[in-house]
Amino acid sequence: MKKQKPQVIFGIRPVLEALDAGREIEKVLVRKSSSVNSEIMRDLVSRLQSEQIPFQYVPIEKLDSITRKNHQGVVAYVSEINYSDIDFILPRIFEHGKTPLILILDQVSDVRNFGAIARTAECAGVDAIVLPFKGSAMITAEAVKTSAGALHTIPVCRHDDLKVLVEYLKSSGLQIFAASEKAEKTLYDTDFTVPAAILLGSEEKGITPVILYRSDHLISIPLKGKIASLNVSVAAGVILYEVFRQRQHHVI
Repeated sequence: MKKQKPQVIFGIRPVLEALDAGREIEKVLVRKSSSVNSEIMRDLVSRLQSEQIPFQYVPIEKLDSITRKNHQGVVAYVSEINYSDIDFILPRIFEHGKTPLILILDQVSDVRNFGAIARTAECAGVDAIVLPFKGSAMITAEAVKTSAGALHTIPVCRHDDLKVLVEYLKSSGLQIFAASEKAEKTLYDTDFTVPAAILLGSEEKGITPVILYRSDHLISIPLKGKIASLNVSVAAGVILYEVFRQRQHHVI
């Protein structure tokens, strides 16, 4: 299967115009030597900072590898979805009498894993997925396809600081359940009928320690094989459907 390329916009003014039009931007790449070359470039960088859009300075070779057209030192990746605001979503969940279930993905960067997780999350009744601004998979057409369209249904939010997010969720009455292979307590010995946020980390790095420290509960998935861990999308499915099972039983 041919891999789908993410949609890009290049050129300073086209990127500014996209921002003016309200287009969702995943991230922007800026040529290193362009950072102070012109007033319009400084305006763009200032705009990216004020709107908390991830950007990074890269060598011109990186930009040239994306497009050989006149990019003027700027390439932006366009998102396939419109992001939501967790500060708006969470109160509405409570207002509708639901027990919140939020999924937090810390640095899950593989597009297909992310798409698969979103598909399972939507099926299992997750109210919203929250990602950090940096270090997460871009929501490309491939991610949407892998999600079977779930990314057009389930709210996805971005947050610039997951530590702050976790504290916000806790102050709102949610308990934070962090998946860790080092946890002594398994998901089958855990009560998920309470307002909850499930926290998953990348397969390579796991959950960032400072965020893991702020969790209320560490949970593990029992394993009998020789391999030490599951693929993150599989782990998400196992945990989310245990939450689903418990809540279905609790309602009955």
